[in-house]
This record gives sequence, structure tokens and C-alpha cells, in this order.
Amino acid sequence: MAELTDGGRAAHHAYPCAQCGAAVEFAAGTGTLTCPYCGHEQEVTAVVREVREHDFAALAATARPAAPAAHDYRCGTCGAVTTSDHLSQKCGFCGSPMVAEVETLGLVEPEAVLPFEVDRAAMQGALQTWVRSRWFAPSALKKVVSAEQAHGVYLPHWTFDARTRSDYTGQRGEHYWVTETYTTTDSEGRSQTQTRQVQKTRWYPASGTVARDFDDVLVTGTHRVMPEHLAKLSPWPLQQARAYQPDYLAGYETLRYDVEPEAGLEAAKQDMAPVIENDCERDIGGDVQRVHQVRTSYAAVTYKLLLLPVWIATYLYGGKPFQVLVNARTAEVVGERPWSAWKITLAVLAGLLVAAAIVWAVVANGDGGSAAALAEAALGQAGLGEAAAHWAAPGWRESVGVPVYPVV
Repeated sequence: MAELTDGGRAAHHAYPCAQCGAAVEFAAGTGTLTCPYCGHEQEVTAVVREVREHDFAALAATARPAAPAAHDYRCGTCGAVTTSDHLSQKCGFCGSPMVAEVETLGLVEPEAVLPFEVDRAAMQGALQTWVRSRWFAPSALKKVVSAEQAHGVYLPHWTFDARTRSDYTGQRGEHYWVTETYTTTDSEGRSQTQTRQVQKTRWYPASGTVARDFDDVLVTGTHRVMPEHLAKLSPWPLQQARAYQPDYLAGYETLRYDVEPEAGLEAAKQDMAPVIENDCERDIGGDVQRVHQVRTSYAAVTYKLLLLPVWIATYLYGGKPFQVLVNARTAEVVGERPWSAWKITLAVLAGLLVAAAIVWAVVANGDGGSAAALAEAALGQAGLGEAAAHWAAPGWRESVGVPVYPVV
């Protein structure tokens, strides 16, 4: 059972083991808090409510106090004080899990959480598969699989629902064919008149109105992890989200959001825009479309703050840090990787030798016209096209195994 410390703005949940007094942590893929020392299991306290959407207009009309840049945890196990801007983390002295009482910090409270499903062993298996698929990565990349510094983190995300109505103006294009006459000159210098069918387009003005309901448009709530990497971890099984319960955070780090909900809504509108434009094009009809202007109104806008689980592994190569993310629900892996110049060079040389052997064999058989095509095909079959492109790219070289900059 979690205990709430008495610390005012520093109030937080502590998790003593009911059997040995150590600290329990949420066990990924289970509904239990487990003690890593004695193995005692405690059920996560059930939250009897559905995941709710909240009215954005009401939030925008409410004055929110500025959240402190950081807050203090007083560990319920050893009494040490830790200053942090995380919503949850382990005590830096004894390792006991601590989860902040969010409402004491002046922040929007999380509405839902996707609990960790992929445990550390499964995470390492996913990383091992990913590393094996990086053909031209240096051998040092294998160290990421056993990286003990890999840690589980809940990352804040906003979701937005909205009912949209969009008035548009544009043009509808309809294709038609005309016969054109043209003149050519044959090999003996004689002129010849020929005809051909040419496609042309008639454009007509178009305008109209389209409507769409958006559900759970997902926006990253933190700048601490590159959004392009997080986007590649999608899709998330959002329908499996559970009502927020601090117990799910025990033993993991949880970042506070640094993207305010107002900024999150603007980002969500940017994600909605291409979908709305596609609706406009379908409404215009014809063979091709041009959309000149779209004016969209948003109604029934709702939001929620959602915590998504990610394993983050960081490793050093050539004095530069590289980061790998693992979706802790689907085991999808996304990450940065260096390129090994020596492996690329050896592979390209091997490919060139194979290509040269093929060219020699073809020429020896009197079919020189296909030699170049066969050589190119040989390089493609050997999977060297991408490696050669990276090796030839200006600005990228590797000296004694140290990259100038990483290539993802």
C-alpha cells in the first residue's frame, strides 16, 4: 500500500514493502507492486472510474499557478532529500521509489497512463534484434543491449478531441484529351507529320464545407526527447490506457510536461490540417484539385494528459552520446546509430570485387552491353548502395573509429 508523506508542496507517495520494509516497484506486464528483495507482491490499488476527457475552454478560463521549477522529495525510507523536476523517480541515496502528489505542484494532473508492459529482459531482447539489423554499425553498438543505465521513463503527452467545420475555396480540374499534330525528321532527313493525344485540364471554381470529428490527436508534452523519434514509436494502444494511479509510476522516472496545453492544442491543429485539406479535395471531386483557402472552426474541444512508457538506453561512441528508445508497450525500437567506416569500406570493396568478376565473365562471353547493369545489380543485391552513399556523403568520415557526427 502506498503511503503519502507529510511534506506540503513536497508531498509524495512512498512504497514500503509490507513484508520486509524495503520498497516495492511496479512490475511491468503485471498488476502488482513487487519487492525486488523478498519478492512480496502487492496488488495495485484499483481506481474505479473511466478515463475522462476534459473541457479545454474551462481549462483556458482558469488561472493556473506557476509550477515550481523543481520540488523536494523526502525519502520515506532513508530520510534523504532529493530536489528534482520529475513527477517520479528513485531516491538517489537508497533507491526507494518516490511519486509526487501532482495536485500540490500546480500542474495539470495526469488523467491516464499506459503502464509498462515490456520488462527489462524483453527490452534487452528487442534491442538485441535491433542491433543485429544494423549491418554497418560498429561492434561497440552491441554494448547497448546490456547497458545497465537503460531506464524506464513515463513521457507526458496531450491528447485532443475536436469537432471541426471547415469552409474552403479552391478549383476542380477535369481532364480532357486533344489531338496535336507535330513534325519529325527521319534518319534520311525527310519530314514526317504525325499526331498524338495530349491530356489537358479545365479548371472550375469550387467551394464548400466539410466537417470531421477528431479523436485522441496525440501531441508530445516534452522537449527532452526528440519528437521525430517519439513519432516513430507510434502507434500506441491508447484504448488500453488506464485511469491515472500513482502506483504505476513506482520505480520509474516520470517527466513533467514542459509543453503547455495551449501550445499542445496548436500543435494538434497543425496535425489536423492535412487531414482536413484531404477532406476538402475529396469534396471538390474531379480529376485533380486545388485548395486555395481553408477556414476551420473548432467546437467541443477536450483534452487529457496521458503518460506513455518508454525505455531509454544511452551509449557513448567516439566520445558522443547516442540514444535508443523502446516502446514499452509494443517493443518497437527507434534510435541513433553511428556508421563504421571500416565495415563500409570492406563491404564496398567486396562488392566491387564481385561486380568486377561479373563484368569480366560477361565480357568474356561477348555480352558487354549488360555488364554495367549486372554490376549495379550485384552491388544492390549485396546491400551496399546505402553504405556507399553514406561513405561518399560530404562531411561524414570516420577517423580511427570516431564519427564526426551521427547518421540515424
